[in-house]
Amino acid sequence: MAEELIPIIGLEIHIELKTKSKMFCSCKNDAEEKEPNKNVCPICLAHPGTLPTINEEAVKKVIKTGLALNCIINKESKFDRKNYFYPDLPKGYQISQYDLPICGKGYLDILNENSNKEAPELSNLKRINITRIHLEEDTARLLHSEKDNSTLVDFNRAGIPLMELVTDPDLRSGKEARKFAEEILILLRYLDVASADMEKGQMRIEANISLGKMGEAGKPILGTKVEIKNLNSFRVVEKAIDFELKRQAEVLEKGEKVVQETRGWVDAEAKTISQREKEEAHDYRYFPEPDLVPMIFEDKFIEAIKGELPELPWQKRFRFREEYNLNLKEADLFVKNPDLGEYFEKMISELDDWIDSGGAQKEDREKIVKIAKNYLITEFLGFYKENCFSEKNCLITPENFAEFTILVFKNSYPSNIAKQILAKMFATGEDPDLVIEKEGLAVLSDESTIKKIVLETIKENPKAIEDFKKGKENALQFLIGKAMAKSKGRATPDLVKKIIQENL
Repeated sequence: MAEELIPIIGLEIHIELKTKSKMFCSCKNDAEEKEPNKNVCPICLAHPGTLPTINEEAVKKVIKTGLALNCIINKESKFDRKNYFYPDLPKGYQISQYDLPICGKGYLDILNENSNKEAPELSNLKRINITRIHLEEDTARLLHSEKDNSTLVDFNRAGIPLMELVTDPDLRSGKEARKFAEEILILLRYLDVASADMEKGQMRIEANISLGKMGEAGKPILGTKVEIKNLNSFRVVEKAIDFELKRQAEVLEKGEKVVQETRGWVDAEAKTISQREKEEAHDYRYFPEPDLVPMIFEDKFIEAIKGELPELPWQKRFRFREEYNLNLKEADLFVKNPDLGEYFEKMISELDDWIDSGGAQKEDREKIVKIAKNYLITEFLGFYKENCFSEKNCLITPENFAEFTILVFKNSYPSNIAKQILAKMFATGEDPDLVIEKEGLAVLSDESTIKKIVLETIKENPKAIEDFKKGKENALQFLIGKAMAKSKGRATPDLVKKIIQENL
């Protein structure tokens, strides 16, 4: 890549909203319906004489998303007709928004890709500005058959509320674009405005990519823009953008010009291919939708939606780091799995109640939380395939997990015994005391019993004793291991080590 050129990337993210009915009619919103053309009516099939009606719930969800992303909510907004002809568009135009979208300028701060993952993320953020968020209707789905070389149209998806989020060209790499898109996905699920399952086409990403120069006041001067359509996974977003940047650089290095066009990603070949020349806004001949009156949003209406905002993902990430002393990777795990995060907090609440009632010293809280966190993230999540945790389907209650944590803290259970207890709790849902009693897993705390085991171990391993006397440190570890095995793991390693040293 020529030294003076920089990557300039903007994203367009299309999201199917989670509503009961479609955008402009009362048909069921279910893009996954297998029976073709089941959820259709004269309105979404564009029969002559039919009139659309605005879905208020879809409008509220767009405003909610905009408020979370610091967007200006336009007090007056309207729908427009976007004119183009394609088989998946029954009316010959799409009801969309052009010059008065619901949401104007906003932003999202993401972690700088060069940040140290252990450093507080608020110290190294990059702001990605949002141009607009608008509302439109989705198109039908084309079904291609190679058997008879035919194409059929399924209108179940036609008319589903579709929110489009457009960023400024502030992204500089495939990795950065992926990070932004991942943050948007998490936000959509926190707000419960969309399921945003990319594999099902509920969230579709397009990238506008060019190589340009940095102008005055840090504003980029765009090069020739190429759009890559329908990127259907975060991995593909990153790979397609990085490939396209490399391709454009090679074109320019040859002294040729980059063509403004729309390209598609071919995953099997890991490359983009040309599809068609890129349209301009005037090609769509936008004009106001005559069958829908403009929308006027009062302050009271917007404030009511603002009051419904939950704790946002980045707020939760920062709070978890501060409150529970987690590193960024650990905090991210709980942010990306809200059910797991809620379970963790319920467990910590139980532990805090125990500490407050005199169960432990206040200064021990950090150590207790660390025990709980480590067993939850490592051992506990290991019981689930791909970390698919759901509290509803979990037999271990937060209260019982807290009790398990207390036992580990108080009795210093060897890790192998603690893991056995947790595994039994996971399988049966029984509390830890009952598991310990039934399985005979109580910790050996009687020093005379452990001393007897240690003396037997020393007697049975004379060579290790000789090695120890010769200064071989690993001989001590060998003896500890033998004694632990003889106690079936129920003795505490520290006590075993102490008694061995006293008797050598």
